[in-house]
Amino acid sequence: MLMVISPAKTLDYQTPPAVNRYSQPDLLDHSAELIRVLRQKSPLDIAKLMNISDALATLNVGRYADWQPSFTPDNAKQAVYAFMGDVYEGLDGASLSEHAIDYLQAHLRILSGLYGVLRPLDLMQAYRLEMGTRLANSRGKNLYEFWGEIVTGKLNEQLETLGQRTLVNLASDEYFKSVKPKALNAAIVTPVFQDKKNGQYKIISFYAKRARGLMARWAAERGVTNPEQLRGFDSEGYAFDAAASSELSWVFRREHA
Repeated sequence: MLMVISPAKTLDYQTPPAVNRYSQPDLLDHSAELIRVLRQKSPLDIAKLMNISDALATLNVGRYADWQPSFTPDNAKQAVYAFMGDVYEGLDGASLSEHAIDYLQAHLRILSGLYGVLRPLDLMQAYRLEMGTRLANSRGKNLYEFWGEIVTGKLNEQLETLGQRTLVNLASDEYFKSVKPKALNAAIVTPVFQDKKNGQYKIISFYAKRARGLMARWAAERGVTNPEQLRGFDSEGYAFDAAASSELSWVFRREHA
């Protein structure tokens, strides 16, 4: 079983990582090509392209200028510890055992606009580049065209290594659009997390994002290898609802957040 999640906009490069072990991203040549495109942009260009403040644009122009492909613990940090946000609060990688981190290194991938596909312990330098950004490049008018089938190919490699034929989609729609389902050598299971509000079950963004991280953590703590085991997910009050689910869309509901 292989799981995918989205990255986060918020980064933490101040807190020391929980483990010293690290790996290198596999697709850095592609990342370097994107950096070359981004370095041609002014802070004003970046602000308009990404719809962010002038201060954030200036910060990221500086990041692009400083970016260099020789990643070390001195200039980069493992992705699972660098990303912050709702998904990563649910995952809480800093409190996981080394055994659980090893599981995530094998079974979890982070989709990224700049890095394509990251393993949890892959070093990465700070950046801002969402997958939905319409950044014109030598391969097309946006990042989906830039990555083409590269992301899918990398996921297929890992699925083959694991001997698995199921991918669990815990990513947002924006990021999962970088995956080509027809070219993926796996069935795609998508967990859906709903909370009861005003008498109805609804997807509430904050809770759903957190639940994605919680499920990845739950799997890591138990060493889950068969996706069917995920139906036992019960963190923070969620429970599998067979009646509301379909073969590839698994609904998890809870009464109270």
